[in-house]
Amino acid sequence: MSLKNVFKRWEFILLVLIVAELAFFGILSPGFLNLGNLLYSTNDFAHVLIVAIPFTLVVITGGIDISVPSTMGLVSIIFGLTWKFAGFPIWLAVIAALGTGILAGAINGLFVANTDINPIVLTLGTQFLYSGLATGLSGSIGASGYNGIGGFPDGFNNLAYGMVFGLPNALVFSLLFAAAIGVFLAKTSTGRSLYLVGVNRNAALFSGIKVKRSTVTTYVLTGLGAAVAGIYLTAYFTSSRSDIGHDALMPILTAVVLGGTDINGGAGTILGTIIAAVLLGYLKQGLMTIGVTSDVSQVMVGIILIVTIVGKVLAGNAAQARLNRAALKKIGSS
Repeated sequence: MSLKNVFKRWEFILLVLIVAELAFFGILSPGFLNLGNLLYSTNDFAHVLIVAIPFTLVVITGGIDISVPSTMGLVSIIFGLTWKFAGFPIWLAVIAALGTGILAGAINGLFVANTDINPIVLTLGTQFLYSGLATGLSGSIGASGYNGIGGFPDGFNNLAYGMVFGLPNALVFSLLFAAAIGVFLAKTSTGRSLYLVGVNRNAALFSGIKVKRSTVTTYVLTGLGAAVAGIYLTAYFTSSRSDIGHDALMPILTAVVLGGTDINGGAGTILGTIIAAVLLGYLKQGLMTIGVTSDVSQVMVGIILIVTIVGKVLAGNAAQARLNRAALKKIGSS
């Protein structure tokens, strides 16, 4: 790829926006640009990045999974229950929690792959299902509310606050997870087939692609991402709670769409999602630094999502109109 084409890529534009964003908040609050603070603040939005990475695959296939916040809460409660009340070793409780997320993703994927019901409707139903299970389980042991289940060992809590080679654990894991999903998407036949599934499921089916298996795989990976995020947030808050991750859906979806993934399917990159998630994460951090409340920052994320989707639709319509004019001109001159 030539240098000229690199400058035209959406990911490069997002990188420029990050630099401009950091410069803007750095002028308003010079302490914001401290490298240590910038690295450490990634802990605050690492869960969004972790889920947005596999969520990109779902959207590439033309699907969506709005149950991820409730999956995080359910995973968190299962982790706390298996460790504190079932007496599992911490590592076995982690495995049980990961298995819960994978199972939740598999249920979503099987429903979506084997029915003609819109994924939004299906995952809305499982959102209420998983949320209800998490709330019911936490309420049955008196762990509802903000207290949840606590008392985890320092070694577990260090997952959220520890450092590796000067980088936060969460950031290191997010990048490794992104690399693994990126390799899957770009270097495996199943990963590459996801784009055709998103463009035209029937064409993909007639091409010999195992559409159902590919669809289920994307939801399973998203369930795994939600499980990892749920465990991370449990360490971050030092307690298992059913409401963990309840406000994460909007930033996750915005990161995926802003990163260049087509909401209708067929296009998207992991790199774009990563850069967009960092852009949104630092936007929220910067707004908090200058005194803007989290409620207002959520509104701004919503506005960015709307503007991005509308902008893509208008750009697509304009491109199609240009193609139509060119075709008419060609016909007229023949």
